[in-house]
Amino acid sequence: MALITTPFTSKTTASEILAGVDLTGRRIIVTGGASGIGLETVRALAGAGAEVTVATRDPAPGQRALDLSDLESVRAFVAGWSGPVHAVVANAGIMALPARRLAANGWELQLATNFLGHFALITGLHDHLRQAGGARVVMVSSGAQLLAPVDFDDPHFERRPYDPWIAYAQSKTADVLLAVAAARRWAGDGIAANALEPGYVHTNLQRHLDADAMRAAGAMDDEGNLLTPDHFTTPEQGAATSVLLAASPLLDGVTGRFFTHDNQEAEVVRGGPDATTGVATWSVDPAAADRLWEYASEAIR
Repeated sequence: MALITTPFTSKTTASEILAGVDLTGRRIIVTGGASGIGLETVRALAGAGAEVTVATRDPAPGQRALDLSDLESVRAFVAGWSGPVHAVVANAGIMALPARRLAANGWELQLATNFLGHFALITGLHDHLRQAGGARVVMVSSGAQLLAPVDFDDPHFERRPYDPWIAYAQSKTADVLLAVAAARRWAGDGIAANALEPGYVHTNLQRHLDADAMRAAGAMDDEGNLLTPDHFTTPEQGAATSVLLAASPLLDGVTGRFFTHDNQEAEVVRGGPDATTGVATWSVDPAAADRLWEYASEAIR
C-alpha cells in the first residue's frame, strides 16, 4: 500500500492547509485547545468556518471544562453534548512527569491523561461522530512512540522502575493504537481515525523538563535562554498536521494511518533508541490495538 503524500511541508502553517476550504457547518472538538499547537489548531479550523469547541482543564469563557485524567469529567462532557461531531482532535497531553503519579482510577497519569481520557471521550461520542457522516478522529501522538511499546504486563510502573520518557512514550504509542483500533471498528460508521506527530515545538508541554533536557534537545543555551533550532517549528506549523487530518479534503476516506510533521504519511519502521523518524511497528500492530481497546473498555466501565 503506497504511502500518502501531500503538497505540504514541515513549514506549512495550519491556515495554509485549509486555504480555500470552507468548513461552515462542521462541529469540531479540540482538547487542550487553549494554548500551543491546540490553540493554533482551533484558530485555523475556526478561520475556515468551523464551529470549534475548546475542551480544556481550566476553561475560559466560551470554553468547556474537560479534565482528561478524571473519567467523571469526561462522562460529564459527553453527557452534555448534543448533535453531531464532525471531528475530534485529541491534542491535550502531559509529558515526562519527573515522578510517578497516578490518576484517581490508579492509572499512571500520563497514560491516563494522554490515552485513557481521550479513549473515554471518543468512544463516548461515537454516536455523535456517526451522526455526522464522514467524521474524523485525530490522535496527536509524538515521535516518542518510537521509543517504547505499551507494556501490558506493567503499564502503570507498579513493578518496573518509573522512567518519565518511557511512560510518555508508552502513552503516545497508545494514542496511535487507539487510532488503529478505531479505524478498524468504525469504518462502517463512516468514521476515519488517524494519528500524527507534530514535531518539535516550543509549548507548555515542556513545562516538566529540566534545563539539561532542554539543552540536550538544542532548545536552550547555557544561560537558560530558549533557542529555536532548525528542527523546531512554530506552533502555527506544528498544528498543520492536526488540521490536515481533521479537515483537509485531501484526506477524505483515509483512515488508520500515521502522519509526520512534514504532512506526509510515515513509513513503518522498527522502533528503538536508534529510530529517528517513522512509526514503530508496535504502534500500528492490530493485535496490540485490539488488546489495548479491550483493556481501556474495562477501565472506563
